[in-house]
Amino acid sequence: MKATDCIVGRRSIRKFKNDKISHSLLESIVSTASFSPSWKNTQITRYIAIEDTSIIKKIADDFTPEFNANIIRQVSTLIAVTFVKGRCGFERNGSFSTKKGDRWQMFDVGVACQTFCLAAHEAGLGTVIMGIWDEDGITELLDIPETQELAALIAIGYPDISPDAPKRKSVEDLLTYR
Repeated sequence: MKATDCIVGRRSIRKFKNDKISHSLLESIVSTASFSPSWKNTQITRYIAIEDTSIIKKIADDFTPEFNANIIRQVSTLIAVTFVKGRCGFERNGSFSTKKGDRWQMFDVGVACQTFCLAAHEAGLGTVIMGIWDEDGITELLDIPETQELAALIAIGYPDISPDAPKRKSVEDLLTYR
């Protein structure tokens, strides 16, 4: 698949088959995502593959709003994306490198999430990135260390729908020349 076809063809999937994803396929996707660019090549993004149905159910029932819970309940694998804190946007002495401070962390994780989703799409899987959930509750449930922070949840699985592309803004709306 050409990169452009992958980018243009990927959709956020909200209806999944409950088929299991092999560990080798998931590892291949993470391996591809590891090539995402990051601040000074810090590679701060980490992935927790949640396959335990009781944990998935608890996240859906107790820590996410219903619109996300309905998606999570369908998947056999839920990815919790975390990042190692205090590396992106920082100099070795701990000072910030730019006015953006520590916001480079979420930028790097966002790039990694997009790369993860594109690699999953190329492999025939669907994904949707979710950002509305109880961060403290999920952090405690998954025993995420204090050196990391939960950044996103990605539902991943075999799509049970093939949605059309939503309308996109025109290039004229998006691009300015100076």
